[in-house]
Amino acid sequence: MVSTGAVPNLAFRRLRGQRSAGEFAAAVRRSAREIGEQVACDARYIGRVESGEIRCPNYAYERVFLHMFPGRTLADLGFSPRETVRGRAARATAEPPPPPVLHSETDEESDVLRRVFMTSGTTTMAAATLGLGGTSAAAAVLPDPRRVGEREVGAVEKAVRQIRLLDDRHGADGLYRSASRPLRAAYALLDSGTATKRSTADRLHAGAGELAISVGWLAHDSGRYEDARSHYAEALATARVAGDAALEAHAFCNTSFLARDTGRPRESVRAAEAGQRAAQPLGSPRLLALLALREAGGRAGLGDRTGCEQAIGRAHTAFGRGPRDADPEWMTFFREAELEMLQAQCWSALGDWSRAAGHARRATRLQDPHFTRNLALYRAELTWDLARAGRAVEAAAAGHQVLDLLDRVRSTRIRAMLARSAGVLVPQRGVAEVREFLERYEQAAEAATP
Repeated sequence: MVSTGAVPNLAFRRLRGQRSAGEFAAAVRRSAREIGEQVACDARYIGRVESGEIRCPNYAYERVFLHMFPGRTLADLGFSPRETVRGRAARATAEPPPPPVLHSETDEESDVLRRVFMTSGTTTMAAATLGLGGTSAAAAVLPDPRRVGEREVGAVEKAVRQIRLLDDRHGADGLYRSASRPLRAAYALLDSGTATKRSTADRLHAGAGELAISVGWLAHDSGRYEDARSHYAEALATARVAGDAALEAHAFCNTSFLARDTGRPRESVRAAEAGQRAAQPLGSPRLLALLALREAGGRAGLGDRTGCEQAIGRAHTAFGRGPRDADPEWMTFFREAELEMLQAQCWSALGDWSRAAGHARRATRLQDPHFTRNLALYRAELTWDLARAGRAVEAAAAGHQVLDLLDRVRSTRIRAMLARSAGVLVPQRGVAEVREFLERYEQAAEAATP
């Protein structure tokens, strides 16, 4: 059992040197900006690390610290292994179920999973490196499975991180089909192998489930809604088998989002409410805020303005409590810009176009350019809201900004949003600014047609 007593992190304190905690926190924030991360680091956070209160940083801080101190590991920085810290808070009061039967890989498949998500940074190369080089996950299974250990689980976790990184930069269209292959490999591990430790089994279930959600999101964003629904359901089933409340909350969050996007607002509300129940004991106000906004989106789709406003109010209250170490890694996108964007979508669904445009404009101003896909999405939402509000010239200007990004972002969802906006603007073609946008849009649409 891990001791609950805080042990001072002397290694981290030595790295700070003669700098004050505030000066060191400023250096952390600068390093974060260098790699496109955003962390709310202050002297208090540094004090919590050095006192041992924070025994392992969340993934955003991990990336920043490893960037600041190249060549060092988290252990070198005085942190504990993640699997000894994170646990499953929602299951702390119940005896966990016996570990399910898992499956191992051959050395070849383990190496493939590690290589699968290495990328040069371009969409073309990303799609190429997502392939498994002709290796079938099923064919690579040994008749007598070995025990699953750190190497196999680490490969699955790395796959999840790299999919999210590539999606943030490029959108889903070029990634979905290739990304489904390591997902099959991850579930092959779960099907017929044996984990070496209980913590390994927990991590493998969490990793496979998160991978299913990530691949489901790629399907969602590229307009393959039935595939997305299947992947989200697979993740939810994995969460239920493992008793993993964090994974369950994430699966319900995405299920709610998909239901809203596919015209099933009542299902969206139910899924968001279920996600909030799962997330309640996890200690992450930001997760509760996002789930409240998912609920608000569903209620907006039902035309329930009062319920929508109440859910938005709960979201603001929870968001205002600030970030926590318990915030899931996948929520790095959920910052103030996303808070504004989700409100814009609510008001847009309720037909309050000018109010929606105000939130969408704030979202575009606040968004970190590292999240290229989301920046294009926010601008597409702004274009739509302005077009519907009758502000054609402003809509055309926002539409140009979306087109500026579409050479780097491949997202069926964003292109569909822009197409709808262009359709609304056609009657205003006599206005020079609108005509210029529509001509450019038509050229881009023609070039994108296979």
